Amino acid sequence: MMTVADTTHINFMEVALREAALAAERGEVPVGCVIVDSVSGDIVARNGNRVEELRDPTAHAEMIALRETTKAFGETRLPGCDLYVTLEPCPMCAMAISFARIRRLYFGAADVKGGGVENGPRIFDQSTCHHRPDVYGGIGESDAAALLKSFFAARR
Repeated sequence: MMTVADTTHINFMEVALREAALAAERGEVPVGCVIVDSVSGDIVARNGNRVEELRDPTAHAEMIALRETTKAFGETRLPGCDLYVTLEPCPMCAMAISFARIRRLYFGAADVKGGGVENGPRIFDQSTCHHRPDVYGGIGESDAAALLKSFFAARR
């Protein structure tokens, strides 16, 4: 049985999936991110990958959304914010999420090759990681995985 909270998470992930689809249209790896103010429930930032467009290897959806959110709040730490992303964050993004003190991380598809949360170096489990958000994987996983598979199949 799905609760109202479950429905809310799905709705935010749907917004992230739309951002991922827009990224794919720009020729970017289709990853989308949404950051939500956990108190008001408002979306503070949303974006998709822009690595190729900006010619910036750090222009992952999460990094851009984190920059927009810290600018909006005028703070470097965001303990009242939740982050939704369509793909398990890479190690760089996981560290940025930790540094920003994000309250909760929701992600769609697992990333066995490049992930940094449940796969790879498992950043939040390292003794040098000072903040571990609550992590919930598999939100909208099948849609996120299908978008990625379709994107890469078209390039082969």
